[in-house]
Amino acid sequence: MKPITRRQLLQATAAFSLPGCHNLSSLSPPVDWATAQTIDTAVQPPVFPDRQFDIQHYGAVADGQSLSTGAINSAIIACHKAGGGRVLVPAGHYLTGAVHLLSNVELHLAENARLSFSRDPNDYLPAVFTRWEGVEYMGYSPLIYAYQAENIGITGTGVLDGSASEMHWWPWKGTSEWARPGFASQDNSRAQLFAQAEAGVPPRQRHYSDGHYLRPPFIQPYQCRNVLLEDVTIINAPFWLVHPVLCDNVTARRLHLQSLGPNSDGCNPESCRNVLIEHCFFDTGDDCIAIKSGRNADGRRLNIPSENIVIRHCEMRAGHGGVVIGSEISGGVRNVYAHDNRMSSPDLERGFRIKTNSVRGGLIENIYLRDIQIGQVKDAIVINFHYEEGDAGKFDPTVRNINLDNISCEHAQQVFQIRGFDRAPIKQLSITNSTFNRARSAGVIEHVDGLTLSGVSVNGKPYGAAT
Repeated sequence: MKPITRRQLLQATAAFSLPGCHNLSSLSPPVDWATAQTIDTAVQPPVFPDRQFDIQHYGAVADGQSLSTGAINSAIIACHKAGGGRVLVPAGHYLTGAVHLLSNVELHLAENARLSFSRDPNDYLPAVFTRWEGVEYMGYSPLIYAYQAENIGITGTGVLDGSASEMHWWPWKGTSEWARPGFASQDNSRAQLFAQAEAGVPPRQRHYSDGHYLRPPFIQPYQCRNVLLEDVTIINAPFWLVHPVLCDNVTARRLHLQSLGPNSDGCNPESCRNVLIEHCFFDTGDDCIAIKSGRNADGRRLNIPSENIVIRHCEMRAGHGGVVIGSEISGGVRNVYAHDNRMSSPDLERGFRIKTNSVRGGLIENIYLRDIQIGQVKDAIVINFHYEEGDAGKFDPTVRNINLDNISCEHAQQVFQIRGFDRAPIKQLSITNSTFNRARSAGVIEHVDGLTLSGVSVNGKPYGAAT
């Protein structure tokens, strides 16, 4: 069916101009929610053998002061060699350095168990092969790390405490907000790492651990299959909290993620496929959920998208964004389904957000959100091609087939910040059956080719009505 013309829409709704938008239609394109059920069926958590390895039997001491790194990793090795099972962290307070999971091992924190992580960077050496802000390199071990493992889990109702604070790990951020006298900054090493990636230096020749101040992520399974993260509370992370990279079949369920430091993203699947994030709570210093796929040249070198992701029944409070795609997005993202999520906080900056630019590039397609409740937020809906470096590169992003349905927002400073490029517009953007109340501004929609607005209201008026 031929889309209605702009003239017809103006006659029907007395709409004001939406600059740079074309083929405005009241008819929504087909929405493929059946694929969400297919992804849900495909994502199956691993099942572990009925064997138990108590870390206390390997020398762990529950005094919160004695370093139990060796005992915990010895229990993991023994469990792995036996064919798999559960490594039990019983009730009590334990101190550890880097924990490395192996295939067929479930790390289980019992009720009232607390695993606190050392603040000494030397406890995260030797360096491992990891990824930091979308770039591969040799760096400090993540606090909990797994490499090329299958069937791994972190479960239980205990607490994982990264021990980061205004005086530990976070000052390495180096900004005016986080810098502290006597602390070094990540700035020089970050710039050097990114420059090496752009120059094509092989990743294993990029060494940035001791003396380089790049904070490690909390949990990072790398090139793993069948990953289960369930029920644990994760707090005070040096950097990103949950960061699966190049993984297949990931379940993140009933996690409590709370860390208000710099770059405290909650859950960042990067270049992963078949991911389920459900019934999780987020109160974070950065994005609650940010789907990624590598930064700039490194992302294009690997060229592996994040795909087939379902996000449901989650609660988001503080954060730079609730459901976010980007900005390390050069490998692309496709087939994301988010539904029945709630978000609200005076410190929530954006509800749904896509952030990219002509340096990042990337193909982002088939993104579906529905039944999302937003209480208080700064900007409700953001798709921005002018993020960070802005229009400074030669890799125009492609963003297409974005569908938002039944989005309710009670209080926003701005409803829309949707800005493509004139030469590379956002394509097939549909916003339907959505209400935005108590908004200071409707915001801007520009450079969209194939925009559908149907049943959208701002401050009680159909969006586009004359004011």
